Amino acid sequence: MDAQVKKKKLGLKPRYQAMTRGLDWQTSYQDMDKVFPYDKYEGIKIHDWDKWEDPFRLTMDAYWKYQGEKEKKLYAVIDAFAQNSGQLGISDARYVNALKLFIQGVSPLEYCAHRGFAHAGRHFTGVGARVASQMQSIDELRHYQTQAHTISNYNKYFNGMHKSNHWFDRVWYLSVPKSFFEDAMTGGPFEFLIAVSFSFEYVLTNLLFVPFMSGAAHNGDMSTVTFGFSAQSDESRHMTLGIECIKFILEQDPANVAIVQRWIDKWFWRGYRLLSIVAMMQDYMLPKRVMSWKEAWEMYAESNGGALFKDLARYGIRPPKGWEDACEGKDHISHQAWNTFYNYNAAAPFHTWTPNAEEMEWLTEKYPDTFAKYYKPRFEYYGEQHKQGKRFYNTTLPMLCQTCQIPMVFHEPGDPGSICYRETDHQDVKYHFCSDHCKEIFTNEPEKYVQAWLPVHQIYQGNCFPEGTDPTVEGFDPLAAVLDYYEIEVGKDNFDFADSEDRKNFREWKGGVEEEVSP
Repeated sequence: MDAQVKKKKLGLKPRYQAMTRGLDWQTSYQDMDKVFPYDKYEGIKIHDWDKWEDPFRLTMDAYWKYQGEKEKKLYAVIDAFAQNSGQLGISDARYVNALKLFIQGVSPLEYCAHRGFAHAGRHFTGVGARVASQMQSIDELRHYQTQAHTISNYNKYFNGMHKSNHWFDRVWYLSVPKSFFEDAMTGGPFEFLIAVSFSFEYVLTNLLFVPFMSGAAHNGDMSTVTFGFSAQSDESRHMTLGIECIKFILEQDPANVAIVQRWIDKWFWRGYRLLSIVAMMQDYMLPKRVMSWKEAWEMYAESNGGALFKDLARYGIRPPKGWEDACEGKDHISHQAWNTFYNYNAAAPFHTWTPNAEEMEWLTEKYPDTFAKYYKPRFEYYGEQHKQGKRFYNTTLPMLCQTCQIPMVFHEPGDPGSICYRETDHQDVKYHFCSDHCKEIFTNEPEKYVQAWLPVHQIYQGNCFPEGTDPTVEGFDPLAAVLDYYEIEVGKDNFDFADSEDRKNFREWKGGVEEEVSP
């Protein structure tokens, strides 16, 4: 009788290749370029798709098992947090405004990324890139869902969260993150990978997730910490994919270097401008702080990012053009952003406030060269005015940058006393910018950015009023009409925290005890 021969078990790498690469085929009755038309029109040359290496080699069956285990743990914590009234254990009701900004401006980006990777994955000729994009698309959808489920508990008790998806499409400051992803999604698949997988995920994502989740823990929000930890393992995979992606493109053809460098310049700066709201959240919206934006930037951008670009130098890649300006801006952008939202808080569905004396001291310590000189005097003045019943709300509309869509609030590089203004003419129309880098991005692709949906322009054109509004009637209040169009509950979702329903309710829930709040 013949002895049975046991088949040798496949190793991890061959097994992964058999379960992914083996699923591909060459088309016969249609040309491959017609089936996959978008991975060539950007000018990127790929000679061998088999060189694409997925660093985690995660098969779909293993992926679902791995994510399912994380889901069980996450939802157990979320459920326990809700059942034990965890919202009462946070440090201060002011903290919830960071969650409001997160669900309004960050969580929708997860859904945009889900759509973007699904689209990009369809249009890569290489099956490895398609599988990787599919995995990340599912990850991003999961992140949106878990964030919405986690923060939904706070929506039961606090204002400013009930229309987050509606606001993402309409409210003025949310056009900043929205335009970032619409810009990325309307590029080609390779540009999308550089924009999201590399420039945002690898270079900048730690500035969002790590300090913010640490801040959540420090402020007693274990529910948010748990979804952050659950997402961070995915983010680590996304970051690794980002660096593998850019190395793959650069190693395929020397002609790719110039194209990739221009994308890095563009998307680093667009991501940096987007992170202005994160800087503000970190320095002003966490009652108990872990680190300043400046410290986070030095750790996660200057140190880690600096090492990255030294590594990429062998491919001919230099640091982004805006790198030095971004490093100089670490001393300013959080204060400039908070000042802007303090001024325009009547038209924003979250609360702002002036920092109290202890917080001013902390900011002075963390920003010894700038805060006391440029920003502390104005916040002290705002606080004094509020005490006198003169809390200031700006009811005018600011000039916006055509590229990043942020109001003109940033300073001239090296001159904090001057606001940076740039402009250019295109087809006899003048366009305005907040920096040389935003202007250059526009100049490289003007036909794309002239189509930008700028909230201020749309308001002036009468496109942000409820249907049937007649702006010619006597006593018409355009700001009230815009807030109605936004579906902001005036007096609940907006205005200063000191006078808010959130503060009043939280103080009663806590038996009349709360942290010191200015004024």
